[in-house]
Amino acid sequence: MGRIILTEEGRHDAAPGPGLWLTAVEALRITGWELKPEGMCRGAVCVPLAATATRAGEVDLAAFWAKLGAPVVGDDSGGVWSLGVAPADRRAALETLEAPDFTLPDLDGRMHSLSDLRGKKTLLVTWASW
Repeated sequence: MGRIILTEEGRHDAAPGPGLWLTAVEALRITGWELKPEGMCRGAVCVPLAATATRAGEVDLAAFWAKLGAPVVGDDSGGVWSLGVAPADRRAALETLEAPDFTLPDLDGRMHSLSDLRGKKTLLVTWASW
């Protein structure tokens, strides 16, 4: 039985093996990071790895993911692994999100638009009866 690796992009199957050691080809296919002599690279960004995190064309993806500051967990049998997103990356993605503008009346019938609150911290509470 192989291993299942869960990422933001979806579910990936990998060959069976100890821990989260993957071939360089599997690591590239699953994460988009390529094993090179200078470390794991994606585009112009390279992250150096400890010598203990690579061996004969394989990479310890758990050690690499931890070096990125991202969460990585596996079940007790090692058959299922989840590679999470680093908190800084998640925060950066959330900071760029913008809700679409809408206008609604308050209890007194005055209209309020979300765009009037742009640039201000806003708590939007919604409720539905269904």
